Amino acid sequence: MSCNGAFSYKSGSVYNELRLTRELSDAVIIVDKVEFHIHKIILCNISLYFVELFQHGSTPDQTIYVIQGLTPPLMQLLIDYAYTGSVSVSEDNVKDLLIAADKFNITGIIHTCCAFLTEQLCPENCISIWQFSKNCHAPELQLNAYQYILYHFEAVTSSFELQQLSLQDFCKILDRDDLIVKENTVYEAILQWIAHAPGERGKNMPVLLAKVRLALTSQEFITISVLTNDLVQNSRKCLEMVAFAARVMRQMKAYSVSGYCNLVARPRLPSGILLAIGGWSDDNPTHLIEAYDVQSDCWDYLVDHMQHPRAYCGAVFLNNSIYCVGGFDGAEHYNTVSCFDLNARTWQEVAPMHSRRCYVSVAVLKGCIYAIGGYDGRVRLKTAECYTPETNQWTLIASMQEHRSNASCTVLNDKVYICGGFNGNEFLQTAEYYSPETNEWTVIAPMNSRRSGIGVIGCADYVYAVGGYDGDDRLASAEAYNPQTNNWILLPSMQCPRSNFGIEVVEDRLFVAGGYSGVSTTNHVEYYDLTTGLWSPASAMRISRNALTCCVISGFRNVTQYAMLRKNLPELLLEDGLEREDDF
Repeated sequence: MSCNGAFSYKSGSVYNELRLTRELSDAVIIVDKVEFHIHKIILCNISLYFVELFQHGSTPDQTIYVIQGLTPPLMQLLIDYAYTGSVSVSEDNVKDLLIAADKFNITGIIHTCCAFLTEQLCPENCISIWQFSKNCHAPELQLNAYQYILYHFEAVTSSFELQQLSLQDFCKILDRDDLIVKENTVYEAILQWIAHAPGERGKNMPVLLAKVRLALTSQEFITISVLTNDLVQNSRKCLEMVAFAARVMRQMKAYSVSGYCNLVARPRLPSGILLAIGGWSDDNPTHLIEAYDVQSDCWDYLVDHMQHPRAYCGAVFLNNSIYCVGGFDGAEHYNTVSCFDLNARTWQEVAPMHSRRCYVSVAVLKGCIYAIGGYDGRVRLKTAECYTPETNQWTLIASMQEHRSNASCTVLNDKVYICGGFNGNEFLQTAEYYSPETNEWTVIAPMNSRRSGIGVIGCADYVYAVGGYDGDDRLASAEAYNPQTNNWILLPSMQCPRSNFGIEVVEDRLFVAGGYSGVSTTNHVEYYDLTTGLWSPASAMRISRNALTCCVISGFRNVTQYAMLRKNLPELLLEDGLEREDDF
């Protein structure tokens, strides 16, 4: 990896040639008996350290400078950067180079080393990089490494580096609301940390157990995993914590509360925020966007709604932005695409599609947005196109085998699957997938039901097809496609039949939101737990809407701005009756 310095290539090559021929050289730097002939003004250009050294740290006629605490190869890299504007960074030299650049305050090399280390972050090295970054002036790297730990903590718990954390650092991490993890994983991480030095660390069990939000686990977990631990059983403080958590859990169940602002029951931040965008509400298209926090089970309006009301549009999350594609406002069928930058919180129009597309199906694959089928105001479409953000261009791709509007598509195993819809004459049970490598559509086994206004989502090696309209009824049924066997299997039905709803997966739960039940537009939300295979209700949206679209935003630094504020959760006040009940 290299970085660009202050000089142009042409001028840098001239200076470097003078250095190599030692012409006009006015100083010699000695590092461990190795001499480097340099020009003072060139080194002053990259760092105020050398300005201070040559102007105030020496006599005017001094030409020889001995620098300690550095190796000749590192000094060579610093001087090369001063003359060429670039530096070679590798896994072998990056940390030593960053320390040297920090010592001499060479910001260009510091930025390059930090960028290199950020790209190298993984569960096996993020803790060591974070600890290393605290020893040099690299606040951006320190933040990136720390956030990596928080966002990938479950994977980090399997690394050897977890055992190297101090008690203080470990506690600070476990205290964070933005630690993206389930509480049983927090508990298991504590046991792993203690097991590294049980004699010394075991006495810290009460301090560490207090970091587990026990009331957000289950009675089964506490009984089987927590109360069977000797460190817990032998600690009065630990047993008191467990008993208190049990009372809180009973109260949460009694009053259908998902969490409190108090630590024992305060939900951590979710890994992603579910957005419900646009649609029809009160017989009119809406521009409203609601955000759902899966951990606190709360919906709230975003301040930054769409600029124009849209229904039957598509929405995807890509590059820290939301793209709203096509749609219908009651009068016009859109080919326009609006982009909302989640960090800057600004809307802008990007390149329009080749076709107007209402009832459009959209998906993201390998950094590109696919817009498929739909209705242009005259005919149902079989055409498809692909948007590349880097060039801001839409490109037509191969057309589908069938005309489809009111279908739904998703991505699985580097293919775009589209299912169901309406072709202008009949409601479809057919499905097909697109392969970007061959630019071809391939028909797969048909679904068990005809489904227009369907919800389709790919997850855990299956394509899930949910709800819709078969020409007679709104459906509550669901099915899943196995690409390995090319067949569909029936799943448990939803609690509420619906078509033209939003669908997404958040934290191993398949959420469906809103839609039309066959009688009315609904704000009802439910989810299918991919682990248990059961449907359960979730908090309803603030408004009823159908023809909406959903997407999930995740993995960007400002995600906390879109989550429920934990301080706004209700405060825990235990009822006397619950407080006196026997515990586990």
